[in-house]
Amino acid sequence: MRILFTGGGTSGHLFPIIAITRELRRLYQKDNLKLYYIGPNDELGLLLLSQENIKTYGIVSGKIRRYFSFQNIIDILFKIPLSFLQSFFLLLFLRPLLVFSKGGTGSIAVTFCARVLMIPVFLHESDMAPGLSNRITSRFAKKIFTSFKKTEYFSLSEAILVGNPIRKELLEGNSASAKEVFNLTLQKPVILFMGGSQGSEAINNFVLEILNNILQYYEIIHVCGVKNYQKITSELIEILDKDLEKYYHLKASLDEVELKHAYAVCGLVVSRTGSGSIFEIAALGKPSILIPLPSSAGNHQSKNAYQYSQAGAGIVVEQDNLIPNFFLGRINYLFSQPEIMENMKKAALEFSKPLAAKAIAREILEYVNIK
Repeated sequence: MRILFTGGGTSGHLFPIIAITRELRRLYQKDNLKLYYIGPNDELGLLLLSQENIKTYGIVSGKIRRYFSFQNIIDILFKIPLSFLQSFFLLLFLRPLLVFSKGGTGSIAVTFCARVLMIPVFLHESDMAPGLSNRITSRFAKKIFTSFKKTEYFSLSEAILVGNPIRKELLEGNSASAKEVFNLTLQKPVILFMGGSQGSEAINNFVLEILNNILQYYEIIHVCGVKNYQKITSELIEILDKDLEKYYHLKASLDEVELKHAYAVCGLVVSRTGSGSIFEIAALGKPSILIPLPSSAGNHQSKNAYQYSQAGAGIVVEQDNLIPNFFLGRINYLFSQPEIMENMKKAALEFSKPLAAKAIAREILEYVNIK
């Protein structure tokens, strides 16, 4: 029972794969289940997957940029052809029963070679606006799964709406453990600021701009991104009021245990709007302020955010509208209106699809058993 996964190297691709593989193992407990991954040669991503007992293979990955760049020449002439060769021989060697693609950099080489070798392909699209690799793969995929009801390019007749797979372990956090993990005082409402897997310079700078003001009323967990941590730490020396220091908790990143407890303890989440973040926030029923990344491919973050906000589960604030008084006023208003916060929680839970990973795992097992 050999199943192979592929997808770009970001957490938005990898965490759903992890969620699905965990459900596969829960549903199919025989010893002959073998899980593989072929994707970009990203050391951290491959390590993350290997810790889940997934056999990983890194390949060269290139992409075609929609603007002039000399890197396009290198990728088209060398990297992309090499990725196809690597994918072809790996698939020939591994002989999986099915290839499951999350899209992104490197996945098109794997799915195209799977088609050549007559290996069935399943596809999952996280965002409202599919990337180029998923649009191409969708032409020959046996099944297409989507996260949002209205997903561009895919018709409702050809797609199965399941939501974005999340790790169900994230639903198991608690406030008592969060207090210990983050050294929280819990004397004030807790707000979680997240900038996506890489962190967000714009959100980080804004948090520092309003820091002393917001800490007067709230306790903050701020996830800034590994690359930004040292810079922010040095800036805090000049910015942060020592009397308020105990209410501010800066983290470069959160592992799974830290994240589930952070979600559990916070009363509000301020986040970028990748599909993974949205569906995690929804599954926890957390009110949220969503700040789309303006430069996201196909403007997918903005489209994700507005479809989510239309359900009444979150409020969208464009990055250009991050104005201190306006933003703080919005937060103060939300916390002063428990009824609004409760309605946002209910809307988030109604929007959520916490069983997405299990639904996909079942579809995979049913298909390969039929074959």
